[in-house]
Amino acid sequence: MERDAAGDAERTEPVSPLRKNTNEGTRAADSHTSRVGTCTNTDVARARWTLLRQVLRQKQVESPEVKQVSVRRFATFDLFSRKRLVTQDHSDTSDDQWVEYRSVYFPEYSALLRDNLGPLRVNEVLSSFDNTGNVCVWPSEEVMAHYCLQKRHMFKGAVCELGGGMTCLGGLMVAICADVKEVLLSDGNEKSIQNVRRLVERNRQAGKFGSTCVSSRVVRWDCEMDISALEGHFDIIMCADCLFLDQYRASLVDAIRRLLQPSRGETLRLFCQLAQQAGFCITQYQQYDAQVWDIHLKMLREGKDVYDENIHYPLLITLTKGPQPVSHTQ
Repeated sequence: MERDAAGDAERTEPVSPLRKNTNEGTRAADSHTSRVGTCTNTDVARARWTLLRQVLRQKQVESPEVKQVSVRRFATFDLFSRKRLVTQDHSDTSDDQWVEYRSVYFPEYSALLRDNLGPLRVNEVLSSFDNTGNVCVWPSEEVMAHYCLQKRHMFKGAVCELGGGMTCLGGLMVAICADVKEVLLSDGNEKSIQNVRRLVERNRQAGKFGSTCVSSRVVRWDCEMDISALEGHFDIIMCADCLFLDQYRASLVDAIRRLLQPSRGETLRLFCQLAQQAGFCITQYQQYDAQVWDIHLKMLREGKDVYDENIHYPLLITLTKGPQPVSHTQ
């Protein structure tokens, strides 16, 4: 799931739009994307630097130009309803604002989230890793969480969400709705993970996870120690809004490759490698027959001890050279 293609993503959240602005402002000088509205590229860049300067000086956002570039024009697909929860514990004097996110299309599933972490401090913006995840639930995360609910029967084994921000909403929904052994919720920002830990504990206390083991930790894709500690552990990796930082795309690809469990040993890889060297174009299919796929999903749910997807489920591999394709199942 990827944010819109407008370079510096246009994001907002009624709760605290200022927090995202600080991060956006630091990248404004690199933006060459034209925007809808009255501001030109130069106006946008100037206004964002003004915004950053005001944040650093702890001033309020005042001018209309600054306000225009500080918000996103699209906030949600309305796939989840939000209900503010009122604490019954009068001794709790914290500023936590808990909300219930409930799926509109699958209302039997909901999660408890902290909706407002308070404003970002200047030292956090300048010294910590990518604070965009500390702002709000972005639309792409919302869509991925909805997709996970819709496809909940496809999840199995150990699942990891990378770059999940302050809620890891997609991974959280997998932990709540899917029959999986383990879910790891991760982000590269320590403040995000501090919040995720609280979400995990609150939802665990509410009995949301069943027997699924749910944990959270800081995982930076470019950190060898973080990746090597989890190498080859996961059946499924998921992420939303993780492609917008140019310098980390290669690290993300490498992290996904290393974190996933080896699939079908070397047999299939070597076969495909030889076929490609011989000039074939190769395409792999998992869902090539509805009846076979349904039985496969049933076996994953009911026959875990005897059914190993990497051994027993046949992939459909097509090798194309010229007009006639050749099919082979592995």
